[in-house]
Amino acid sequence: KYTKFSICYYWINSLDQKTSIYNRTEHVVIPSGEENKTAALPYDHRIVPLEHTSSTGTYYCEVKWNDIQKMGKGVFVLARDTGYMDTSYGWEILVTLTVLLAALSITATALLLWKRK
Repeated sequence: KYTKFSICYYWINSLDQKTSIYNRTEHVVIPSGEENKTAALPYDHRIVPLEHTSSTGTYYCEVKWNDIQKMGKGVFVLARDTGYMDTSYGWEILVTLTVLLAALSITATALLLWKRK
């Protein structure tokens, strides 16, 4: 009775509109001696690539047997235009260090010339 089921992936956007992404039907063969035992089977689905910011929403997985329907808790995905941009301070650090060393060098030279007199 529970060996044949369907898996449905869908998402609900900010306007509470449900959009189906992927559906498939599974038929699991139960080995002899394993009947009447609970089993957990992983089924992965990858969402690639999110093309628009309108892809933002909560994504769900739902499994349906003949008389039973189970839904996951959902995963919220925020799609942005630019994505994550790593902030790099490399040039700023290099310029700051160069200016600091130049200032120290000028000060040291001025002190040496002043002390010489």
